[in-house]
Amino acid sequence: MVELKFIGDIFLRLIQMGIILLVMGSVIEAIGSLKRKEIGNLGIKALIGFATTTIIAAIVGIIIANIIQPGTGINYTQELVTSVKGTDKTVAQIITDFFPSNVIASISSASTIQVIVFAILAGLAISIISETNPNNTFLNNIKSLNEVLLQIIKLVMKIAPLGIFCLLGWVIGYYGIEVIFPLFKFLLAFAIGMVLILAVFVSITATVVKVSPFKLSKKLLRMGVMAFTTTSSAITLPTKMEDAEERIGVSKRVSRLINPLGMSLNSDGLAIYLALACLTTAQFFGIEMSIQQQFIVVIMATLATLGTVTVPGGGLVALAIVLPAVGLPIEGVALLAGIDWFSGMFRTVLNVIDDVLVALLVAHSENEFDREIFDNTP
Repeated sequence: MVELKFIGDIFLRLIQMGIILLVMGSVIEAIGSLKRKEIGNLGIKALIGFATTTIIAAIVGIIIANIIQPGTGINYTQELVTSVKGTDKTVAQIITDFFPSNVIASISSASTIQVIVFAILAGLAISIISETNPNNTFLNNIKSLNEVLLQIIKLVMKIAPLGIFCLLGWVIGYYGIEVIFPLFKFLLAFAIGMVLILAVFVSITATVVKVSPFKLSKKLLRMGVMAFTTTSSAITLPTKMEDAEERIGVSKRVSRLINPLGMSLNSDGLAIYLALACLTTAQFFGIEMSIQQQFIVVIMATLATLGTVTVPGGGLVALAIVLPAVGLPIEGVALLAGIDWFSGMFRTVLNVIDDVLVALLVAHSENEFDREIFDNTP
C-alpha cells in the first residue's frame, strides 16, 4: 500500500494547484460584489462567529483534559527530543508578516494570509469603483476564473475515492497502528472533544436555521471525510465551498467570503488540540496547573490559531509556540509528534465543518440561506 501513495499524492497535487488562486478570487469576488456597508456587516458577523467557536473549542479541550487525564499513565520510552521550534518573532513582527510586500511572491509561496489581505483590499477597491461604474469587467473576469477553478476541482473530485483510499492505506502502512497505543488516551480525548463540539454546534445551528440536525450532518459528511483524510483545510476548501453552496444552500456571496477567511482565521480544531496538548504535557511531567494558568492556556490557544499554516504539520509548530509561553516543557512537542498525523485528522474536521456552520448562520442572518437547495439536494 505504501507503493500506491503516489496516486494519493497526485490527487492532492491536482486539488492544491489552484487553491491559492481560488482563495484570492473568491474573496475578491465576495467583497467586490458587496456595498461598503454590507462588507462591514458580514465581516463583523464572521469574526464574532470565528472568535466564539474558537474560544469554546479551547475551553472544551481544557474540560476534557481535566476529566480524562490523558497525560497520566503514558508509557513513553523514546527520548523526548524535537527539532520543531517555535518562533522568535515578536507579536508586532507576526502581525507585520500578515501584510504582503509583493503579492506575486505571496502567491508563489502560498502565503494564504497575505493573499487574503491583498484580496480584501482588491475587493474593497472594486466595491468602491462599482459605486460609480457598475459594469466592472475586472470583477466579471474574476467570477469567470472562479468558475473555471471550481470546475477543475469537480473534475479532480471524480477520482477522490481512489485518492483517499491510497492515502489512508499509506498512513496505516507507514506509521503503523502501534504508534497510537502509547498516546491512545490523548486521541480518545481529542475524538470525544471533537464529537461533543460538533454535536453542540450542529444542534445550535440547526435550531437557529430551523432545519433537521440529522440532514445537516449528512450534508457535512463529504467535506468531513475529505478533511479527515487529507488533514488539510486548504485542500478541503473547494469541496467545502461546493457543498456549502450547492448542497446546504449558503449563498455564493457569503460562502466565498467566509469559507476562505475561515481557513486562516478560524481554527477550532487547533484550539482544542493546543489546550488538550498543554494539559497532557503538564500531566505527563507532573506539573500542577492552577485555574488561572489553565485560563492563560485558553487565551494562548485561541491567539495561536490566528493565521496559522493550513497544511499538515502546522499543529506542532503552533504547539512549540504555546508550550513555552505557558511555562511548559518544549519536550511536549516530541511527546505528541508521533501521532501528529492522527491528531491532524481530528483538527481538520473540526476546522472545516465549523467554518461552514458559521457561514450558514451568517447566511441565515442575511436572508441568504436557500432553503429549497437544502431541502431538495441529497
